[in-house]
Amino acid sequence: MKLALIRRQFSATGGAELYVQRLLGALTAAGHETHLFAEKWQGQAAGVQFHSVNVEGSRAERPLRFAEGVNAAFQHERFDCVFSLERTLKQDVYRAGDGLHRVWLQRRRQFAPWWKRPLVGVGAFHRNMMALEARTFDPANTRHIIVNSEMVRGEIAQHFPDFPQERVHTIRNGVEVKRFKSVSRAAARKRFGLEDNDFVLGFVGSGWERKGLPWLLKFMAGRSDDPRLKLLVVTRDRMRGKMPPNVILTGPLSDVEAAYAAADVLTFLPIYEPCSNVVSEALATGIPVVTTSFNGASELIDSGINGHVLDDPGDLASLGMCINHWRARGSAGPVKTRLPLDLELNVRLTLQVLEHSAKAA
Repeated sequence: MKLALIRRQFSATGGAELYVQRLLGALTAAGHETHLFAEKWQGQAAGVQFHSVNVEGSRAERPLRFAEGVNAAFQHERFDCVFSLERTLKQDVYRAGDGLHRVWLQRRRQFAPWWKRPLVGVGAFHRNMMALEARTFDPANTRHIIVNSEMVRGEIAQHFPDFPQERVHTIRNGVEVKRFKSVSRAAARKRFGLEDNDFVLGFVGSGWERKGLPWLLKFMAGRSDDPRLKLLVVTRDRMRGKMPPNVILTGPLSDVEAAYAAADVLTFLPIYEPCSNVVSEALATGIPVVTTSFNGASELIDSGINGHVLDDPGDLASLGMCINHWRARGSAGPVKTRLPLDLELNVRLTLQVLEHSAKAA
């Protein structure tokens, strides 16, 4: 099979690109001829042919310009299957890993201050993204869609009802499970200056407003009289304002598994996440997760067994009750998760969809 993958920016060392790396490796190992079309890339992937798609223009124009550039490049070659991880003009399989842009804007309006709501989604960038998204979800332009949660499947059915549901495939995100089980908790706690009797909430992520960190900081500010409750924050974002004294900022970590090992609970309260990897990473570590129903990864959570799901990310009273539940549980060992978390399953199922699409062409 001669296969084209589309990804605007590719890094052979970036953690967010692990899925693409593993998929490329599986495709080449299976003997497929694999081509990657990208605007930028770092590093190399053995056996993969890279194609540079040069893009110029403003921020508002670049996504469409990239899609047009890829489409033009395909005029010179024929592929058995075109697999896009970006909103593009025509592909056999599209992976909707970013969810729906129009739903993201709805969530921003829902949780923005009243005075800011009329401004959300205004501008050429958002108009272009929604127009490009509509072309991507047109069944004449895309034969199959891969989603990473049932939440996103439902959003597609609501906003693009003409796309046949039988052509939408749910394949959940996966992680390197062994990686997140290999870190010493004692060593990780010592590294971050934590005591044995501290109860540690973990937060991992960038784009802190979208992922609920302001609510966590407000919660911790209200718990400053609890000396044993700590919040460990892993983010590359520049923080604004004064941090509560019970908050520990690590900055970005290449070995983020250490933060999970040091934490007792992952607290992650996004207003929109198609399926956050940090939930799977925490569960692979064995710690429970408190997240929101606006996160597709909440489908991995069984309430009281491996975490809790909040309907409102700003409901700090319910957040406190969830934390108290896990604090009272004590050291009962790692939590169990009903659904598989391993990355290899994700790659194998994705490969099946690509091969099915190529055979049906």
